[in-house]
Amino acid sequence: MHLKNLSLLNYKNITESSYEFDAKINCFVGHNGVGKTNVLDAIYHLAYGKSYFNPQAVQNIKHGEEFFVIDSVFDKNDRTENVVCSLKKGQKKVLKRNGKPYDKFSEHIGFIPLVIISPSDNDLIMEGSETRRKFIDSVISQLDATYLQQLIKYQKTLAQRNALLKYFALNHTFDKDTLAVYNEQLDELGQSIFEKRKKFLEDFIPIFNYHHEAITGQAENVSVRYQSQLFEHDLEGLLNDNLQRDRVLQYTSVGVHKDDLSFEIDEHAIKKFGSQGQQKSFLIALKLAQFEFMKKQSGVLPILLFDDIFDKLDENRVAKIVQMINDETFGQIFITDTHPERTESIVKATHQSYKIFNM
Repeated sequence: MHLKNLSLLNYKNITESSYEFDAKINCFVGHNGVGKTNVLDAIYHLAYGKSYFNPQAVQNIKHGEEFFVIDSVFDKNDRTENVVCSLKKGQKKVLKRNGKPYDKFSEHIGFIPLVIISPSDNDLIMEGSETRRKFIDSVISQLDATYLQQLIKYQKTLAQRNALLKYFALNHTFDKDTLAVYNEQLDELGQSIFEKRKKFLEDFIPIFNYHHEAITGQAENVSVRYQSQLFEHDLEGLLNDNLQRDRVLQYTSVGVHKDDLSFEIDEHAIKKFGSQGQQKSFLIALKLAQFEFMKKQSGVLPILLFDDIFDKLDENRVAKIVQMINDETFGQIFITDTHPERTESIVKATHQSYKIFNM
């Protein structure tokens, strides 16, 4: 699959731009602040129905304007597909495929398999567990529509249970039977989500280890571990055991919404003990593993966005990535960089077709 054309109108700092892309490598070069990353974010927006960098949709409209439009033409399975995402202030965002609007954005997830590698990925290491859960969920959801619907139902049920706990506290009342209905629903949904996350990570972690070794030359001992309360207890039992605590806190303190990933180097948290270069290699390996997993599961080469990844990587690690491009591990690639000469040198070494867009 590849993106053939892209047109942007009032998207972030871009007033109006159109691009025709190479089927293999496309590079955006220029100084910081000219909009290179915004082009990549627009492509991400088409795949996921939202920005990778700013979840506040209205803030992606160019300052002083009333709307944005992202228009595109993809080639998928020898078919031409038109995907348009637009937003007007005061209205709901619209996502269309071949002129037909989606009723739910969730119906579109997975249609454009895409992976982004960006400096913002550092949040996966530095931020809280929610960021790492979103990573797991985004990968599985691209390939499993049922999982995505279960996740949506779980979050909705969780919000209803939390609202009920707040109601009980505010009105000095309690109804165990009503709460039990939500507990039962959360247990059923949560157990399924847990099993799918566990299976995903059993398949994913060996792929991650392979890519990390390829990038670092086996120089570092790293690990990814899945942390969930459901390894030891069923969710309904956890909810019952923590009922008094939840009544005091007025929210649900246990469940798969508390799951996490532990990222380690030499059996210590990479957040505290990994250098910038080690953290960067870890994150790139994580995203390359996402790419490989999606490719294997879907049989389609995802689009790969490299946002400014060559900073903080030494020549050997860059060479490893170039080798993977040269081996045709990847399909269509988009790269941003502030150094035009470095970019051209890197893409020439791949012996693949390419286009460079100076911004």
